This record gives sequence, C-alpha cells and structure tokens, in this order.
Amino acid sequence: MDHKPASSFIRAQQQSALSALPFDDTRDFDDTSRGLIAELSPNRLHNGEGVVVWDNDSYAFLEGVAPDTVNPSLWRQSTLAARAGLFEVVEGIYQLRGIDLSNMTIVEGDTGIIVIDTLLSTEPAAAALALYRQHRGDRKVVAVIHTHSHADHFGGIFGVTSQAEVDAGDVQIIAPSGFLEHAVSENVYAGVAMNRRAAYMYGAALERGPQGQVGAGLGQTISTGEVGLIAPTLLIESTGETHTIDGVEIEFQMAPGTEAPSEMHFYFPGFRALCMAENATHTLHNLLTLRGAIVRDPHGWSQYLTEAIARYGDRTDVVFASHHWPTWGREQIVEFLSTQRDLYAYLHDQTLRLINRGYTGVEAAEVFVLPPALERAWHARGYYGSVSHNVKAIVQRYLGWFDGNPARLWPHPPTELAQRYVDALGGVDRTVQIAQQAFDAGDYRWAATLLDHAVFVDESHAAARALLADTFEQLAYGSENGTWRNFFLSGATELRGSNFGTPTKTNAPSLLAQLTPEMLFDAIAIKVDGPAAWDLDLALVIELTDLQRRFLLTLRNGVLIYLEDGEGDVELTLKLTKMRLLALLGGDLESDDIETDGDPAVLSSLLGVLDPGDEAFPIVTP
Repeated sequence: MDHKPASSFIRAQQQSALSALPFDDTRDFDDTSRGLIAELSPNRLHNGEGVVVWDNDSYAFLEGVAPDTVNPSLWRQSTLAARAGLFEVVEGIYQLRGIDLSNMTIVEGDTGIIVIDTLLSTEPAAAALALYRQHRGDRKVVAVIHTHSHADHFGGIFGVTSQAEVDAGDVQIIAPSGFLEHAVSENVYAGVAMNRRAAYMYGAALERGPQGQVGAGLGQTISTGEVGLIAPTLLIESTGETHTIDGVEIEFQMAPGTEAPSEMHFYFPGFRALCMAENATHTLHNLLTLRGAIVRDPHGWSQYLTEAIARYGDRTDVVFASHHWPTWGREQIVEFLSTQRDLYAYLHDQTLRLINRGYTGVEAAEVFVLPPALERAWHARGYYGSVSHNVKAIVQRYLGWFDGNPARLWPHPPTELAQRYVDALGGVDRTVQIAQQAFDAGDYRWAATLLDHAVFVDESHAAARALLADTFEQLAYGSENGTWRNFFLSGATELRGSNFGTPTKTNAPSLLAQLTPEMLFDAIAIKVDGPAAWDLDLALVIELTDLQRRFLLTLRNGVLIYLEDGEGDVELTLKLTKMRLLALLGGDLESDDIETDGDPAVLSSLLGVLDPGDEAFPIVTP
C-alpha cells in the first residue's frame, strides 16, 4: 500500500488536540485494567476452514505516544478499547472484552450462568465463553439476554447455546419487545447496502497499523465469523417488569427507539449493578450510523437516561454496557449517566434551535459547539458518532433531505453533475491541478470535493485517483472519529487497488429462518426489478405446509402484493415449507419436495425478475 506521511497541517492539528484535551486524566486506563482475571492468548480466532475471523493481536502496536498519522485522542480510545480478556465487574458478574466489537457479560446464578449479549459471531462467542469457564468453572448456560436488536449482540448465539437446548427448555432467550422483527428486517431489507457500507465503516478489509485501521471507536472492528439467531422465548414488554432467572432478580427498563429500535436496560438488585445496553458508552454514539439506518431519537434517548438515573442511580455501585468498560461508584455513575444524558439532549435541543433560525444541516453542523464540560469529557468525545454527522441526522429526522432552497430541489445526479463542474473548471486535468493546489494548502475537504468530481468523470484518470487517495489518507490521519478514519482509508484503499466487497455477511440461514411469512414476502417484493417486471401479470398461491398458511401473490405494474387466504384466478399453486421456499429463492430449484399445480413458467418469470443486489457496488467511483 502506497501510504503517505502525515502533512505539516495534520501534525499541527494533532498537536492542537494534545493541548486541548485532558490527557493527564488516566482514570479510564485504571478502569480498563480493573478486575482483570486472564487474557485470551492468542487472541486470534479461526473458523472451521482455518480463515481468521477475529484478530485482536493485530492491534499490539497500540502503545506509547500516538504517531502523527493518528489523531492522539483516537489513539487513546483505541488503546483502551483493545484491552482484552476476562474481567470481574463485581463478584458474580464477569465481562469478556476485546474478543469482538462488543462485550459479553456473564452473571452467575444458583445453578448456572446468564449470558448478556453473545457478540457478533459464533467463533468469538465460543472463545469468550471458554475463557470464562477456564477460570470460573464449567457452568451451564441457563439464559441469554439480548440487550437490543443489533447483530453484534445476538449473532454469536450458537457459540453459547443451540436451537435444540432452547427448544428443550434448557436455555431461555430473553429480549425486548419487537426484537425479532427489527433484528431480522435490518439485516434483510437493506442488508446488502448496509453491509457494504459497514465494510467501510469498520475498516474490516484494511491493514492494521499506524497508517491503517486502528479501531472503530466503539470497539476495534467486527468479527467475520458465522452469524446466528434464535427466536426469543421471553419478551420484555414494560418498564418495571421483574423476573428471577436461576435465583437472580432482574428489573427491566424499556428504552425503544434509542440506539436500536428495540432496546432495554436492566438492573440487578442483588449485585447493585446496572446494565445500560448501548445507550451509555464511553463515546458519543451515532444518531445515524454511517452504514445507514433509521435516524435515532436523541430526545427520547436522553429521557430514558434521565429515567435510569432516577430509578437506579441511588442504588447502583457499578454500571456496565454492551461496549467498553464499566464505571464504579455511585457519584461517578450519576456523573457519567448525567453527562451522557446531557450530550444527547444538548445535540437535540440546540440543533432544533439552529433549524428554527434557518440553518441547514451542513451549516448547523459546521457551527455547532458542545459546552466545555461535555467537550472535555472523554466518554462524550466523537469516536463513533460525531457531532457533525449527528447534527445532520437530527435535521434529517425532522426535515428530511431537502434544505428548502429550490436551487437544491432537483440537482443533477453525481456523474452528470461532475461532468458539468469539470467542464466549467476546464477539464479533468485542470480540475486535478486545482485540487493539487488545495491539497498543498492543506484544504483537504475542497481537494476531496474537486477530485470526487474528477473521478466521477473519468474513473481511470490515474492522477485524479492517486491524489484523491492521498487526500482521503490525510483526512483519515486527522480524524478523531474511528469510523470517519475507516471510511477515508477504505476509500483510499479501493482507489489504489480493487473493490474489497463486503467481508462480513449477516444474512445467515438461521437469521433468514426467523422471517415471518409476511417479512419473507416483503423481502421478495423489495428484490423485484420493477422496470423488468412492468409487463408481467402473474398470480400464484403459495401454501406453507409447515405453518399451514396460504398466501395469494400477484405481480402487476412491477409491484408484488400478498394477501393471506386471498382468492382469485391463479396460474400456479406451490406447496412447500418455509425453509424450502427460502432455498428456492436462494437458487435451489430442485422440485422433489415441492408440490406444484399449474404453469411452472409463472415461477420462472417471478424468479427471473428478482434482483439480489450488489455486495460490491462502487462507492468512491461511478
């Protein structure tokens, strides 16, 4: 990889960060080491084919003073997040950190253990549980609690239990109301696009090192092993709901629509311990994650934090979360939760104030400044979310994409716009020349804008690609936000080499198996290539024999509509199980276990207009 050194502009920026932030505050370093029982060595994991799916050892370079190619604040955060092993939170509660992007927490009960969050994939989850058992005994899993509906908290389920154990009633799966619907839909409906963008966001394909990927702010990166899902056996419906699991009393607090659409906090009275899921971590979180999602509600988020402080603040000795390290001591906990609460409330309220003064999202983000107390709080820094993209997200939540200026209501799409800009500037070569001047002056944002246009006009222009890669690299070196750094470096990597596609897949068979028939038909409808299906007029019945449910499907005007027990003239009836239908949609056309009645060409026509998406669609080129 043709890495360039940090420019003088970036080095000056790094020095400014060193003088502006309280680097002499080392409490976080003490807390990340507190309670260490054992490290996982080696902390490099492989799947059954011998492919590396997790490698925390590759971050061994994270020590000492930050190099000038990494923002010193991000270097500090990555050094903390890379600390890995088995830790005692309090006696009876243990945490496995640094074995995936997220944490696994284990609570010891009367006869077994309760596992809170199972990491993203099977192999890290199994290794984490094995490390715990090696030092705490071979205790059986009696329950799994999923704090929320994001894959890095449920995907490793098969590393800690099995569908058979759950079906037999030996293991309970506990999750907040709405968990299954959101867990599945987020990974299926827009899953191809989200996963491709997540490859940029987490830097999964980047080399590790001071000029490469150093972390993602919330954790180091995502594992790339087997992702699984088992449907919950107990859904938590209301705040104050209390359950006793294996002798452990747990009081739940609902927090929907915060960091995830389905999320909850919970309190352990016997341990005086509070789990805040992913709503209070040691970073400013995302209101709109760069991989893409529905915009989150910072107002509701802050209110649930206020409720948590009121309900549990006076009776909590330790607070832990699904990422990062715990906070101990009542006063420190209340300060931590209050600052996190104020962070999201301030972002919400002040962005709305600026909106009502006429600021657009870009303008509001550019002038927005946090109060000094929040600015200097390490756990409020923008390592994962950023003030810039969170302010824009709030504007999007309330006002949408259009900023109200009619000149921006109907712009040309990127390629056509680029051609007009480049023509106006005097051609691609002249555009690159102007961009080089901006680069030399340290105006990397303007250089990136110019070169983006140049590459979209001529993606084979070697000088434009090279300079845009260099520009992205300098922007990465200056970024305090781990995901911004990863986006910039991923763009540079693909400009200098080839498209690395989507390293992590979350559309696992066990996840797809949890689709309800309605969600399955919605997923099919999303895949219909509308223009290719304009002239089709199809009607068929699908009977799911294992579920004893019957659906009428029609495809007209490029729209797939389904109606349970619908009636009408049909050309084909299919009788098969839901899993067989999934296999059929995946390309398995064997018909031995499918009963058909009617014209098989109807099925061929439907399958022929389904578009699976592109897991390697271009991002930095047209």
